[in-house]
Formats: sequence, C-alpha cells, structure tokens
Amino acid sequence: MADRDAPLSAAEAAPSPRESAAARPMRALGTPLAATIAVLTSLIGLVVLAWAVLFVTKGRFLKGTFERIVAAETGRQVHVGGDFQLYFAPINVKFLAEGLTISNPEWAGRGNFFAAKKIDTRLSTWSLIIGHERINWLGLDEGHVDLQWDASGKRNTWTFGEQKGEPLDLPIIRRALVRGTQVRYVNPQMEIEAAIRIHTVEARDTQFASRIGFDGNGTARKTRFTLSGALLTPNATVAGGRNRLQLHAEGVRTSIDVSGTLPGATEIEGADLHMDARGQNLADIFSVAGIAVPDTRSYRLRSAFTKHGNEWRFTGLRGRFGDSDLAGRFTITSREPRMLLTANLATRVLDIVDAGPFIGYNPNKLEAQGKAGAIEQVGGTPRVLPDAPLRVEALKNFDAKVDWTVRTVRAESLPVSNVTLGLDLDNRLLKLSPLNFSMARGTVSSDITINARREPVFTEYDIRLSPTPMGTLLAGFGVEQSGTSGTLKARVQMTGTGNSVRDSLANSNGRIAIIMPSGSMWTRNTELAELDIGVFIQKMFEEKLKEPVRINCGLIGFTVRNGIGAADPILIDTAKNVMLGRGGFSFKNESIDLAFRADSKKFSLFSGQSPVGIGGYFARPTIDVISPELIGRAGAGLGLGALVSPLAAVIAFVDVGDAKAADCGPVLAGAHAWSQRDVKGRPRDDVGRGTTAKSESGKQSAPERKKQRKKFLGIF
Repeated sequence: MADRDAPLSAAEAAPSPRESAAARPMRALGTPLAATIAVLTSLIGLVVLAWAVLFVTKGRFLKGTFERIVAAETGRQVHVGGDFQLYFAPINVKFLAEGLTISNPEWAGRGNFFAAKKIDTRLSTWSLIIGHERINWLGLDEGHVDLQWDASGKRNTWTFGEQKGEPLDLPIIRRALVRGTQVRYVNPQMEIEAAIRIHTVEARDTQFASRIGFDGNGTARKTRFTLSGALLTPNATVAGGRNRLQLHAEGVRTSIDVSGTLPGATEIEGADLHMDARGQNLADIFSVAGIAVPDTRSYRLRSAFTKHGNEWRFTGLRGRFGDSDLAGRFTITSREPRMLLTANLATRVLDIVDAGPFIGYNPNKLEAQGKAGAIEQVGGTPRVLPDAPLRVEALKNFDAKVDWTVRTVRAESLPVSNVTLGLDLDNRLLKLSPLNFSMARGTVSSDITINARREPVFTEYDIRLSPTPMGTLLAGFGVEQSGTSGTLKARVQMTGTGNSVRDSLANSNGRIAIIMPSGSMWTRNTELAELDIGVFIQKMFEEKLKEPVRINCGLIGFTVRNGIGAADPILIDTAKNVMLGRGGFSFKNESIDLAFRADSKKFSLFSGQSPVGIGGYFARPTIDVISPELIGRAGAGLGLGALVSPLAAVIAFVDVGDAKAADCGPVLAGAHAWSQRDVKGRPRDDVGRGTTAKSESGKQSAPERKKQRKKFLGIF
C-alpha cells in the first residue's frame, strides 16, 4: 500500500498535453464573456438603481441642477418656486414643477416668457431619443406664455440663445388638461397682437374626456378681431379617438369658421379641417398674412385644408366673390426668405364689375354707378384710367405662382371669353404671362412685366390682337350694324414708370398699331367720313347705304413719348378714298386732339373736304364736324354765290378726286409716317411726321404748339 504522505512523482503530477491544450481555450473564452456579462449586469444594476432612486425620491434632489442647466442652455433666468419632480414613471418621463418661471430675453422687456402655478407632464422617452418630442399628457394650471417677435423679425422669445428666431413649432400633445392659462402673441412686422385665454371644462359628449375652450381678442393691421372655440380631447379608452376642433373668428370685416379633427391637441400635421370664410373684401383677410390680392366685393369661400410639413394646403375650394364664381386649390408655403403662394383657380363666369379691381377700379363704386363708377372728376375734367396704387410694400412679403382660367366674362357689349392668366411673382418682379383671352373670334395675347424692384415701378406692356373680323368685333361692342367685313390686328408695345396704371401710362414710351388688311366697309361710313353729302344723299335715296366699299389696307398708329401719343400715321386706303388722321392724345390728363379727314379718289360735286375734329377726353370724347376749313369753304361758296350766281357757290365744294392711293406694304407692316409711300413709291406728304401736329406738313405754329401743350398737359 502506498504511503499517502509520499510526494507525487513528476509524471503523475504533470497533466497530459491533451488535457492542457483543452483547458487553456476554455479559460480564454470564458474570461471575456464573464467580464462582459458582469459589466452589463453592473450597468443594468446601476440603471435600475438610478431608476429606483429617482422613482423613490421623485427626483426632487435634481431641482437645483435643473435650474442651473436650463438657465445655462437658454440664457434665461429659471426658477422653481415649489415642488419639483423628474423621474421615469415607469418608462416615460414625468416632469412636475410648481411655480416654474422662465424669463424673457432682455429685448422683450420685463416679465417672463413662461410662468405656471403648476405644470405636470408625461413625456415619451423614445421621442426624446429620436428628437421628435411628444407629450402624452399635459396638465397646466394658471399658465402664462409670452410669444413675441422683435421689430426686425429676426428674434423671438421661444427660440433660446442668440440664434435666429425659428417659427413656432409646438410639440405633439396627445392629451391635455389646462386651467386658467393665458397666451400672448405679438408680431410687429405683421402688425398682430393677440391675447388668448384657455380653460378646460367637462365635455358633454361621452366620447370626450375634456373640452379645452379658448377665447381671445387682438388687433391685426390695426383692426380688432375676436376668436373663440374649443378642442374636444378624446378619452384614452376610446380606440382611435381624435381631437375635434371648433373655431370661430371675426375681424377685418371677415368671419371664419373652422371645424375638423386633429391627431393631437397641438398636432396640426395631417389634420382634417374645413373652413368657411365670408366677408366684405377678400383682400382684408390676405392682408393679415402680408399677402396682396385685388379688392373684391362681398365673398364666401369654403375649403378643406391641412398642414403638410411647411405647407398649408387648401383643396376643394368653392365659392363666390361678388357675382362671380371661384373654384380650385391653393397652397401657402412657409419658407425663407419669403413665403410662397401657389394656386390653380377656375371661374365659369366672371362679372365685369368683379374684374375691375384687377386694374385698380373700386368694385363697390362700379356696382353702384355702373360705367360711371369708373370715371372720376379731377380738376373739373373726367378721368377713366385707374389710379389705385400697386401695393409695393406687400409684394416684399411673398412670392406667388398662380394659374387662373375664366370661361366667360359677363359684360354688356364686351365680347370676351376664355381668359387664361399665368401670374409669377419673384422678389417683387411680377409677370403676367400669359394673359390671353378670346375677343370676337380673335385672340388677345399679352405679356406684362411689373418690376417693383425699381422705384418707381417699371412696367413693360406687350399686347397683341390676332387677326379678328372687324364686323364681329364691332357687333360685339354693341354696334347694331358694324359696317365692315374686314379684319384687323393690333399690337401695343410700351414701357412706363409709376405705381398705378394711370401713372405708368402717363410716363410711358412705345408704340400702338392697329392694322387693317383688305376687306369691305359700308358706303355710308366712308361718305360721311369725307363729308361727301351729295353722294351720301344720293345713296340714301337709292337705298344703297349698305353697298360695300373695298378696303385695300389701313393703319391706325401712334408713337407714345413720355405719355403723349402722336398719330404716326393714321392712314386707311379704300377703293373710293384715302382716310387720314393727325394729332394725338395724352395719357397724362386723358385729353384727345385729333383731326380726321378723307380725300376722295373720284369726282364729287358737293364735298366738304374738311377734317372731322375728335376732342374731349377718354371718358367723354367729342366730335366736331364744323371745322375752320369747312367754314372757310362755306364762306367762299357764299361769296361766289353773291358775286356770280347761286350755282357758282357749289364750286367751292367740288372734289376733283385726286387722293393718292397708298402703297399697302408699309401700311401692313405698321411702319412710321416717314416710311409711308403712295402706289408709285413716292414718299407721302399728307400723313404728318409722327408728331401731334394736325396739319398735313406735320408742323405747328408757336401758338398752336402752345395751345396743344396746355391741353395735353392739363395746364390752363
């Protein structure tokens, strides 16, 4: 038997190589795994311990730390006057503070940005981790919130630190119980100041746990408004419950009702809302947002709307303004440096009175007085060009892209339909392109650019009328029998400076040309144009007043210089005569001073051969057929009759018919007076020189020039 106390031999004591190799990997793998498990266990233990400490103590010992950290991060004074709790209950964060105050920044004046007798919240822990804060529960007693923008619009009270002020973005609040709370909002740039009271009462609807009522008042653009409403918060036991919103607001001559549902008490994103707006002038409500739109008569519009990101989307828009209908959709996008308004609108019938404000007329005055409502007396003379100024300051606040179609324009003696408008506003550069419409089987195409980046506003006009049947056009304007089967086309190319249509045209430069290709005209019209009384009476008794006269070509052209339009030229060539016009008009005071005559190509025994004067003003033109030339011929005739015989008196009125036929090439090209030729290629000497002189030579005597200057400039 071996001795138990004897030492082991080396062979017995040493493990085998296989046993040694197997043992070492087991120790190498086991040690790190055990360490990792130990660390994780320790961390979990610490978290559990911290959770337990916070849960047991309610985190009250963090009160001072909370005040110091929040004050350092916000740059504001932070104070908790009473109880303080901050802990996990059990997963989401519970925060409670009594007597909590957060001061305003220095520029906002004395007082607090936030103060509450008590605030009690449950915050979603996961939402804090991913950066999308969500409050599952908010209890607020006697709260006061002061929301202010500074005068420059660069800072506000809810953006902490020195960084630029951000738009107000409320956290998502699922449920809330608010008592005796007031919210103040001030925005100097938009001229808005409001105070809103919020209070909670029990809901009558059993599906809702509470009713958050609110009411308030304030001023917008110096106009008082009031609002009231309620938010019905669903009971947590109701599956899929949504917050029902009811809102009524009145102000700026407008009443708005909003109803619908919100995903959360402060969650507008994806809301299903409906709006009913009515008022005296649609421009009133848009002005509150700093957006300029034309004035309207009384209106009522209904629309669904929601918020998607930085967009407010209004869809299914339907309603009326004045006696016109409106449908479509529009979106307001909040962006830098300016908000963007986009719209796609359609109108079946646009009443002409409702179209007036788009060029500066008062719609209510037009409604009350009809056509006379477009005329104003200035210095004892009538003015018809609108003088409403463009709202240049408002154009700085927004950009816009609008497409609008109008099927029919309701207007007596105005054959307009199928209007297409494309509006683009980019940093005060307003383009109306296209601005097209149908008129008497022709099409008016326009491109108008209004540059409000310049002071005064600089406007470019390019208006084109495609070949249009003249008879249909005149019949559409109420002429019972138009007297022609010819066509005409026209173009207006001008630039002007001024903040209203009147001012812009009063300082305009450019050209106006109306071209008449071949066609026919009633004999009556041509004979009266040259005062060929003998032939006119002959045709009248022969009942041939509707006998057509061939129009070879015609041009009614004006060159506009600094608001004064000069005939350049007026020349219409027919088979019977050549019609000529000289003189001009003034956009400055809307006066007219034209002389129109027709020289016959055929012999006539009794013809006045004197110009017809067209004077007065745009709003009240006059026609004078008794010209000095006609009086002179009458005097000569009387003299011959007294000295020779009554038959000799007729000699003074004989027209030998030597009018020069026109070369239609320059006429149809819309060329200036100096480019006009007769059929033999010779320069014409009877169309003036593109000046306002009424003589054939285009020259004026000093007294004539002075007289006309006083007339056109309104100097008396």
